[in-house]
Amino acid sequence: MKREEIKHMVEEIGAEEGDFIEVSDGKKTHRGILMPRHAFSGDDIMTLKLENGYNIGIRVGDESSVKLVEKKKGKKNKKHGRQYDKSKPSVALLGTGGTIASYVDYATGAVRPASTSEELALLVPEIFDICNVDAKIIFQKLSENITPRDWIKIAEKTADELNGGNEGVIIAHGTDTMGYTSAALSFMLKNLTGPVVLTGSQRSSDRPSSDSFQNLLAAARVATSDLGEIAVVMHGISSPGYCSVYRGTKVRKMHSSRRDAFRPINGRPIGFVDDKLHLITDYRRKSDGDTVADASLDTNVSLVYFHPGLSVDDFNKMTEGKDGVLIAGTGLGHVNGKMIPAIEELVKSGTTVVMTTQCIWGRVNMNVYATGRRLVDAGVISGKDMLPETALVKMMWVLAHFEGDEIGKMMGENIAGEISGRTYYDTYPEQKKYIV
Repeated sequence: MKREEIKHMVEEIGAEEGDFIEVSDGKKTHRGILMPRHAFSGDDIMTLKLENGYNIGIRVGDESSVKLVEKKKGKKNKKHGRQYDKSKPSVALLGTGGTIASYVDYATGAVRPASTSEELALLVPEIFDICNVDAKIIFQKLSENITPRDWIKIAEKTADELNGGNEGVIIAHGTDTMGYTSAALSFMLKNLTGPVVLTGSQRSSDRPSSDSFQNLLAAARVATSDLGEIAVVMHGISSPGYCSVYRGTKVRKMHSSRRDAFRPINGRPIGFVDDKLHLITDYRRKSDGDTVADASLDTNVSLVYFHPGLSVDDFNKMTEGKDGVLIAGTGLGHVNGKMIPAIEELVKSGTTVVMTTQCIWGRVNMNVYATGRRLVDAGVISGKDMLPETALVKMMWVLAHFEGDEIGKMMGENIAGEISGRTYYDTYPEQKKYIV
């Protein structure tokens, strides 16, 4: 059956995307929510979201029949173009690409981003039970292709949505570089009038093991809270159960494929989400007035991971002409002593140099060993317990806003929760006790 014939069959029974329907071929009957078509659907395929939450593609032929079981809940509003309930909060859902908003290209087996906001919003129709959703696509990029220029675009669009009446913003983002984007937004967005929640998926929505369903629902619960920070919401355990809420400057992807890949580094989660939101640590609450996108960045910076055998020549090539250099050193913040004169010359030339540690947990302390003390004397700034990627993004923002001695001062100040007063080790073995 051709695509237009399936469309006509659905229209004849008065059904539309989001409605609960029944599809039968005389032998098997499937019931579920009618999902939007995407660019990778076969011409004869109809996609349903079953009652267990999984998507299924059904081949529709001449012998097939379709029955409308129930219209989608809520009223339609022309402004939103989808179901709208004025008694519920409104949340902007901004798509940037990534696995959470992806489908399988059955011709190649590749995962590609959704192409419309309807595909994104109706990925999880149950989200409308929590809030109204104003879904928009900012751009369609896998996260490895996102650049600092894109961070600025996301920040400005997020501020527009909050100032335009939405009570929160969900950003659908690829997981590989989500920590960079969440850190960038944490420094660029000021006076948040609502939560800004980044969420993603380790497995695409077409897979039975996809985590997109639970992650989006959890993100919606956080986006309708009184949180006034940038947060990342992802699976808290590998199996379905609950999601964790992480501070945007303290989160890292720690596994390439597990659904519970994210961890809070040197801190605790802000909270957890099962069928409701539990906030367990101190957090910044949303503000009044207007949200400001202070999005200037100096991207002429370099992140250098020190390793045994890194030559001074190679270091100089990576750092030549840079306004800032972020070093991920060993242990408490060390490099080969032979590199220290080159670093000293770099600082004298006006380049800001900040030291972080390659260790996952812990903080820099360059006052313990002789090498560290020499680095301090050379003018290297301590990154304290900041993640290297967070410190890099912070450096971009600080260099664009401050000059001279103010740069070092601001790199050492806690602006967006990136520096902990107390450094926590991995809290995950005991985190369940915080769910009340």
